[in-house]
Amino acid sequence: MDLADLLARRRMTRSFDGSAVDPAWLEERCADALWAPTAGNSAGVRMHVVSHEHVAAYFDHATDAAWRASAPRAPGLSRAGAVVLVTCQPERYLERYGADDKRASGLDQRDAWPLPYWHADAAMATMALLLLLEEARLAATIWGSFRYAEAILRWADVDDGELFASVLVGRGDGADTPSRSLSREVPSRRARVTRVRPAD
Repeated sequence: MDLADLLARRRMTRSFDGSAVDPAWLEERCADALWAPTAGNSAGVRMHVVSHEHVAAYFDHATDAAWRASAPRAPGLSRAGAVVLVTCQPERYLERYGADDKRASGLDQRDAWPLPYWHADAAMATMALLLLLEEARLAATIWGSFRYAEAILRWADVDDGELFASVLVGRGDGADTPSRSLSREVPSRRARVTRVRPAD
């Protein structure tokens, strides 16, 4: 499949049919996704697969009871066939950029990074995973765990870094309600691309 077509077809899906995704197959796709660029070959992104039988427990820790009882999307999201936890390890970047060949960058301290490349690397690996899932005709969405990141990592017994995001994976059931964000007027994709014309 043409990559441009794959990008155009990909959408976030927030209602799944409850069927399981093979965790061994998903682990291999995660490993493929980690071919994404990594600054300084720091290799500071990790992916952890939550298999179908643990998805309900994941939501118990990733949300609260009030949200699960009231959010219209809660039932559809909770029927995901698997979840991937994407974590990043800032210390690997600080160590790498403190090495002899990178020390001149001055990036061996966390607050020296104007853009934390551990987040950039995690985002690129996550996008690679989304495209691999789309290629396999599976549905997915990114779940930002802004309030419950530590609780999720404790529950999953993952202590190798910070939670960047969760990717919910499965098969869509056709009952997805489009995001209200899609109704916003935004510039076209082409309008967001310009050619640089440097000043003389």
